[in-house]
Amino acid sequence: MPIEQLNAVMSERRTALQRELDRALAGWPAEFTLEIGCGHGHFLAAYGAAHPDEHCLGIDIVLDRLERAERKVTRAGSSNVGFVRAEAGLFLATLPGSFRFHHVFILFPDPWPKRRHHKNRLINPEFLTTLVPRMAPGARLYFRTDYSPYFNWACDVLQEHPAWRLCDEPWPFEHPTVFQNRAAGHWSLVAALRQEAP
Repeated sequence: MPIEQLNAVMSERRTALQRELDRALAGWPAEFTLEIGCGHGHFLAAYGAAHPDEHCLGIDIVLDRLERAERKVTRAGSSNVGFVRAEAGLFLATLPGSFRFHHVFILFPDPWPKRRHHKNRLINPEFLTTLVPRMAPGARLYFRTDYSPYFNWACDVLQEHPAWRLCDEPWPFEHPTVFQNRAAGHWSLVAALRQEAP
């Protein structure tokens, strides 16, 4: 695809996502909890129900998953949980600058196990750098995977990043996802910005 055509497609996608975010976030507070790759919404629907004073947004790229997630929160009568179809990078580039994240959950993302695909892993230096100005004071990044090499990778990337540090803190809320139920085991980490006092 020629670069001009690719730029036009990306511009259209960003415009469409901007409209969707304007709709989904209308009346929301400046800080909210984000789940990237929310799947069918099992975790976020439960988290939102347990934290009614906290607004929560889940993003995923698969429309069918989001439709199921929407049905969950509708049945539960939750008004503080929403879902938007978006890829993480485009979402962060499009989200209005007034919004910040109270928590960011990344649960069981694609581990991209082959070495040549490691560049596709969501936890990478560029993504973490993009996330920094979006984190509210005291915000935390929560990551969980059932693939130990990805867990070790994520720990290394976070420890080597100048803006991030690993935290010795408990996991804040337990509710198994579909992937967690299928997994033989999992590994979790909590991270925060280095500028905060340990």
